[in-house]
Parts: sequence; C-alpha cells; structure tokens
Amino acid sequence: MASLSPSTNLFQQSFNWKLQTKSKVTPSCASRPETKSNFASSSANNNVAIGRSERGEMTRREIEWEKLKKKEEKERKEEVNRKIASQKAISVILRREATKAVIEKKRGPTNSKKLLPQTVLEALHERITALRWASALEVFELLREQLWYRPYAGMYVKLIVMLGKCKQPDKAHQLFQAMIDEGCAVTHESYTALLSAYGRSGLFDKAFSIMEEMKNTPDCRPDVHTYSILIKSCLQVFAFDKVQVLLSDMESLGIRPNTVTYNTVIDAYGKAKMFAEMEATLMEMLSQQDCEPDVWTMNSTIRAFGGSGQMEMMENCYEKFQSAGIEPNIKTFNILLDSYGKAGNYQKMSAVMEYMQRYHYSWTIVTYNVVIDAFGRAGDLKQMEYLFRLMRSERIKPSCVTLCSLVRAYREAGKPEKIGSVLRFIENSDVTLDTVFFNCLVDAYGRLECFAEMKEVLELMEEKGCKPDKVTYRTMIKAYSIKGMTSHAKKLRNLLGSVEVTRSPKKKPDF
Repeated sequence: MASLSPSTNLFQQSFNWKLQTKSKVTPSCASRPETKSNFASSSANNNVAIGRSERGEMTRREIEWEKLKKKEEKERKEEVNRKIASQKAISVILRREATKAVIEKKRGPTNSKKLLPQTVLEALHERITALRWASALEVFELLREQLWYRPYAGMYVKLIVMLGKCKQPDKAHQLFQAMIDEGCAVTHESYTALLSAYGRSGLFDKAFSIMEEMKNTPDCRPDVHTYSILIKSCLQVFAFDKVQVLLSDMESLGIRPNTVTYNTVIDAYGKAKMFAEMEATLMEMLSQQDCEPDVWTMNSTIRAFGGSGQMEMMENCYEKFQSAGIEPNIKTFNILLDSYGKAGNYQKMSAVMEYMQRYHYSWTIVTYNVVIDAFGRAGDLKQMEYLFRLMRSERIKPSCVTLCSLVRAYREAGKPEKIGSVLRFIENSDVTLDTVFFNCLVDAYGRLECFAEMKEVLELMEEKGCKPDKVTYRTMIKAYSIKGMTSHAKKLRNLLGSVEVTRSPKKKPDF
C-alpha cells in the first residue's frame, strides 16, 4: 500500500516537499536460557522433588483463587456500574418526558412563564440538533416569555444556522431582525449565519448583498471564513462564475484563501470532472507557503480521478500525497476500495482490505457498503453474504444502500428466493426504508418476471408508510410492457396521467 503503482511525473515539481520520515525503533529483548538443576536419583532428592511439586501445586491453586476473587470483584463492580448507568438513563428519560409534557401544555397553565431554565434550554437544544426548526421556534417563543429570559446573540446565531440548514432563509431573516429589535449587537457571526442561510437556498443576490453590507459595517467585515461559506454554497449548484468573482474579491481585499477554501474548490471541480481547473487550483494551493494540503485535499483529488476510472492518476496522487507526509484515513481507503471495485480490479481491492486489517483500520458502514456492492457486482454471492453477516456481527446497522446492493446482486444472479431472505431480514430489523429501496425491489422483481411479488411491493410500501413515486410506476410499466402485459401497463399509464403519484400513494391500479 505504500506504493500502489509506478510513479509518474504528475505534480512532480509541486510535490517537492520534505519527506517526513519517522524512525521506528523495534524493541529487542535478549533471551536468557533457563537453567535446570540436575537431581540425583536418590530417595532423599525424590522427596525434595515431591515436596516442591506439592508446594508448586498449592501455589498454582492460590494463584487461581486470587484470579477467581479478582474476577468476582470485577463482575461486582461492573454490575454496580450497570445499575448506576441504568438509573442515570431512567433519570434522563423521565426528565425528557417531563420536558415534553411541559412544552406541549405551555399555553395552558398560568405558570408557563416560570419554567426552570434547564427544562426549556434542553428542549430547545434537542430540537436544534435534530433540525426540527418549527418546533424549535415554538420552544424559543416559550423561552422569550420566561421571567428569567435575557436576550443573547449566541442563541439567535444557533437558530439562524439551523434555519439555514433547513432552507428557511426568510425565517432566518426574521430572527436576525428580532435579535436587533431586542437590543443584541450585530456581530460577524450573526451576519455570516444569515449569509449562509441565503446561500444554502441558492438566493445568491441576497447573500452577496449581505456581503456588501458586512463590508460597510465596522467589526463585521467578511473574513476568509465568510468567503469560504459563500463559495461552498455557490459550488453546490456549480456556480463556478460566482466563485471566481468571490476569489477575485478576496484578492482585492488582501484576504488569502486557506486550506478549507482550496479544498472546497478542488472537491467541486473534481465532482464536476473539470480536471484541468482542479489541477490548476491544486498547483495554486501548493505554491502558497502557509497553506498546506491535508488529507481532505488528498481524498478530494483521488476521488475525482478514481471516480472517473483514471486508476493510474489516482494511484500516482496517492503516492505523492503520502510521500509528502500526509497520512490516509478511513475515508481514503473507502475511496480506493470504491474506485477499484467499480473498475473491477478486485486484486487491488483485496490488497487495500488486507492493508486496512494489518494496520487496524476499523471498518465503517461506508466500507461495508462499498465492498458488499463490489462483490455483489462481481457475482461473488458467497463473499458478499459473508461480509453482510460480518457487518451485523460487529453491530453495524445495515442501511438502504446495503439492502439495495444485496437485491441487485440477487437480481443479476436470477435468485428471487434470496430477495425474499432480504425481506425477512427487514421484518426482524428496524432499518428505515425509503422509496429508492422499494424502487430497486420493484425493478428486481420486474426483471425476474415475478409480477405477483412486484405487485406486493406496493402493499409493503403502504405498510411501511413509504410513498411510491413516478419511478416506481414507470418501472412497473416497463416490466409489464416487455412481457406483453399491455392491459396492466395501460392501467398504470392512465394512473400516471390522472394523478400525482407522489401525493396519492393509495391510488393503485386494480389488477
């Protein structure tokens, strides 16, 4: 793994960094031969030997007894700790339930303005973390009604950031204005949070307007963090022209991009398969003395080349980054596994797996999903099923991505009975299913001409509270049409033309 392929001249000059080598000291232990006494064959010496043997036996029993006592003591401590943890868990649950009851009845009792600070703040924090923006705003209104409430800009910033993530820029602006009305000073953080909210929703005119407002506000002028956030928002919709404007603006103001800024741009160019621009940005990054690449830079670069099937370029970049002292992480190996798997190079994929095992890199759900999908595509069902069992034995919960890989593999192998085993696993698990999985299931049964099972998928979707979409019905229409079942296909076409299937999942054709 230290050298995945013969090196090329890519980035040769730019990667002229000092190789960071770490000397490894292997401890050596001098072995001393054991000395053995020679015993005479006389009866006296035999008695001595027997006595020593008896004493040795007693010593072993004492050691075993001490071990047993320590084991029992350890088990007692563990039992006490379990009881304490259980009591704490029950306390937390009861407190959360009490909080929930108070919040739900906040408009009823007359003392709703005298709630404990911890009760309301915990409820608010829980909703912000879960991105339950509507509920969070309700709790915040309750917070503002309390007698002990004092306006705090940091709380507003947290809520504005949450609303930005939930694509609620208008609500974010209302909170920003409420913060000013309550007398809180406008800060760089609050401006940046509001700018990010508009940027995440693609409202760039408003975001750029806020940027200009920041420039004219003392102590709130944009910095590299502000620009990096807006650049990332632009790149999410591939607005590269706006990114160049922002980079030029940074240069005119003397604000130098940092590693995060460059990584964001490199990653976006790589995903867009704009390799020339990606390499140019990387070269510019390498030319900066105080802006060094890191493992995120490496991962973005090798993902770009590996995802496009350029294995040699991927390996060369991996070599160059590693020789520069940048250590790979689990994401790096997941990218390599995925790239080799999709390229059908299972020998190198296995080499990466062995390397991870040798150096004790713990597998994540992404790792398992990648290798399960790869072996499934290769038709190696035995290895795929072994990895699926191993995944569950390590208590890593499978996702819809995992289940889709299994279904596709069984579809290609022509084994509908194996798809049934996946459904039985779902019945005994708490995996959250989505429409994508059910569409994969419909496609598999349709290609295998298991039309009764394909129809039953719609009933299963309704049972699981998942709505069919246009892909679901079009997949079924295609399967019926290929088999010449025109009447079934016609009913589905009429359904597609008359209703919006994503909002009317219960309107299914009567076969």
